[in-house]
Amino acid sequence: MNSLMQTLALIELSISVAVVCIWAVQKFSKNPLPFASKLVLVLLIGNLLFWPLGLGMELPLIAYVRGVTGDLSIVLTLLWWSSLLPSNKQTPMAFKLTVALIAFCFYPFALGLGMIDPYAWGYGSILFLVTVLAFAVVCALVNWSKGVWIIAIAILAWSANWHESANLWDYLLDPFLAIWALLSCIGALYRRRRDKARSGYLFRPG
Repeated sequence: MNSLMQTLALIELSISVAVVCIWAVQKFSKNPLPFASKLVLVLLIGNLLFWPLGLGMELPLIAYVRGVTGDLSIVLTLLWWSSLLPSNKQTPMAFKLTVALIAFCFYPFALGLGMIDPYAWGYGSILFLVTVLAFAVVCALVNWSKGVWIIAIAILAWSANWHESANLWDYLLDPFLAIWALLSCIGALYRRRRDKARSGYLFRPG
């Protein structure tokens, strides 16, 4: 059973890394890639990462990647995977800002700053679970159904011990998700100030 879970974790991470590679290619491409092309590339890159490539490596390349990154949170994994869908919509800025604020408060305390240890809440705290469910309800109220599904699947994965960790936090948040959310917020703020500056330049007297 443990071997099966390890294999599934490597497959999951292989797909995630393949999605990131496609996202990087898309950034430098003028035309958007068709969904079929993205799917084929995910299968090819994921398969390439999943098998040993020789060169003295006994494990597949993705195993070494996992040794550095660990298991990604289910939330980040599903956000990345869903980005391939043709009907994918932009993640709401309110969600990114919330993740950035939570990470900004969570990691210092989880690393030992102060007397509060929020990481311990992830080990079966009913209040913490209710808070996460309440956040999913808020996502539903603002009509972001994808967020509801992502949080629901993360909770189900935690209850099924999908990853090695038994802590709910590890299914909801990871450093890469926090960095992505923070950079997205900074980028949105920069674009807003740039557009405001351009608008002022275009409509200034004379």
